[in-house]
Amino acid sequence: MKSTPKLIGELVRSVRKQMGATQKDLAMTSGTGLRFIIELEQGKPTSQVGKVLTVLNTLGVTVNLTPPVLTQKATPPKQRKGN
Repeated sequence: MKSTPKLIGELVRSVRKQMGATQKDLAMTSGTGLRFIIELEQGKPTSQVGKVLTVLNTLGVTVNLTPPVLTQKATPPKQRKGN
């Protein structure tokens, strides 16, 4: 399953509610702002990765990054002009 900002937001909201915490509680315990938690739960695609990981850690959610299995030496994708 592909992770998206919306799915991460739904997970954060679900776990927070299961814990009986408010958005304000989560903001305070994770050291972020209330607006950040609200936007994260709404699936804002430009949320700061570091803060997202902090919130997930506060909730006890683990993140597993699994690299692809490569059969030959991989080359990085070509950059488009302007990037």
